[in-house]
Order: sequence, then structure tokens, then C-alpha cells
Amino acid sequence: LETILGEGPVGAALVEASPDKIIFTGSVRTGRQVLEAASKRMIPCVLELGGKDAMLVLADADLEKASSAAVWGGFTNCGQACLSVERVYVEKPAATQFIESCVAKAKRIRLGNGLDPDVEMGPMIRPRQIEIVEDQLRDAVNKGARILCGGNRRPDLGEYFFEPTVVVDVDHRMKLMEEETFGPVLAIQTVEDAEEAMERANDSSFGLGASVWTRDGRRGEEIARRLVAGAVMVNDVASYFGICEAPHGGRRNSGLGRTHSRLGLLEMVQVKYIDVERLPGLHKAWWFGYSRALADAIDAFLQFVFAPKWGMRLRSLRGSLRALFRGDRI
Repeated sequence: LETILGEGPVGAALVEASPDKIIFTGSVRTGRQVLEAASKRMIPCVLELGGKDAMLVLADADLEKASSAAVWGGFTNCGQACLSVERVYVEKPAATQFIESCVAKAKRIRLGNGLDPDVEMGPMIRPRQIEIVEDQLRDAVNKGARILCGGNRRPDLGEYFFEPTVVVDVDHRMKLMEEETFGPVLAIQTVEDAEEAMERANDSSFGLGASVWTRDGRRGEEIARRLVAGAVMVNDVASYFGICEAPHGGRRNSGLGRTHSRLGLLEMVQVKYIDVERLPGLHKAWWFGYSRALADAIDAFLQFVFAPKWGMRLRSLRGSLRALFRGDRI
């Protein structure tokens, strides 16, 4: 195992070295470049790219737990995680209570040095990422969104600090609901019902993760099956990433292939099938020497294997054996 540090030219050199496989984690833009370069050399790729994970909060959800999950999912690691909650769709009857709870909890988050055990949210990774967050917020506000808390830098704490931010009255005209934010912003849209929530959640170029919040587990699972995402949690968010048995990967612009779990291990091997004939002295029924009698025998064999009733199968047994024991083979 070797570790090589570098930027774009180093990555390009690794692709040019024609490895057996490439597993890439990063932006959609760079992932496409990696895939294009690898395709010229027929190198298979696993791509874990961006996310715009949706959280669906139904009217019957436990709003105290759901709001805590939204705040943790949106602000952990300063919102800089591929599985961060970036879009929340809440049914109208629950919207006011849920939003108020999210705002109150966001205001309680302690910012500061990430090495301080009493701190809950540290700095962002670089100035450019802060600029992306600010640009999305400006665009949203200009199109009618309201910032209920946060939305500002914290230069008193350091150059890269940004407040936990909750935004409402958002819609899909806004960059904030379409582009990956990768920052401490929780965008909440009120919807009429679960059908609209699913429609909005699926209206995205991304498809990494999602979550559904409801007291009705069966209904939550039904909704989860209809969401376009690589993984959906019911009454939990993002933590499946820590489950070794759970595959991780997305759909659409969120990537190709899977990591983690048995499926992830299979991505790391070259699959080969080896067939050893157990009856080497037996000629195959499908070899040359075709005739009407063989066609009838093959039909009888299919009836023996696939007929819905055992009586029909047994009646076909004698005719099917003619396909094996015939003397007109080439």
C-alpha cells in the first residue's frame, strides 16, 4: 500500500499508469474527467461523487427527534459531508413546529476549534467553499427565501467559520435546492403531502442518500422504495455509512458502483467463472444432429423443468430423456 499526495496532474498520471481499477471520491466535474480518461484505457471505475440528500418529514413524524436529526445531519462536520442533509421537505401540518425546533437547536450549536471537546462545529475547509455557500444564499434570498438564523461568517472565531443556517420559503428555482452546497445550511420547503415530498426529492440530478420520517414504519419503507437514491433510511439519517454491511453509492450524478459491504468487496476483485463438466462422457443434447424428434424431445424437457404441476412434469419425463439418449449426433 502506497500513499501519493498531489493535485490534478498526479491523478492524471495515476490513470495513465493503467491500474486494474479506479475508485474515486470527489466532485461530479472531476469524476467525469476521471471516467473519460479511464474509458480510453478500458479501466473500470467506482465513482462516489456529490450529494444533495433529501429528508422527508411527514405530518405524523416524531418532530422532536426529526428536528434533532435534521440539525445533526445538516451541520455535522460543518455540513461538509457527501451524506449531509441539504434539502428538507416537511408536510404542512408539521411545518411550523418542525421549523421552529430546527431554528432553536441550530442556535444552540457551539462553534469553535474542532480540537476542543466542548465544540460542536468547526471551520469550513477553505475560502472558496464559503463563497459557494454565500452565493447560494444570496441567490435564494433574491428569489424569495428567508434566512431564519445564521447566514453570516464568524471572523471573531477565524477566517473559515460560518454560522449554522436555516432557510425557508425555498423552491427548485434556487441554486440552494439544485446544486451541492457542502456547507452548514439547512434548506426547508413546506409541501402539501408525501406525494409532493417524493416528487420534489426525486427532482434532482443527484441520488446519493435520503431519509423518511414517520411513525408508520411500513409507510416509510414504501416511500423509501420510491425515492431515487443509493440508500434511504427510515427515522434515521446518514449513519448507515458506519454499518459495514450497508453498501454505499449513488445514482445519477452521485456516481457509479458501490463501496462498503459485500458489494463493495466485489468491486475490488476480478470475477471469473470456471465450469468443470461433471459428466464428461455425455454428449450435449443441444449439439448438432437436429431433427423434428429432437425438437419434440427438447419441448418435453422444458415441460419437465417448468410445467406448473408435477403431474405434467412427470408425463413429460420420458419424452425429455430422448434428447439425451439419441444416436443421430454429429
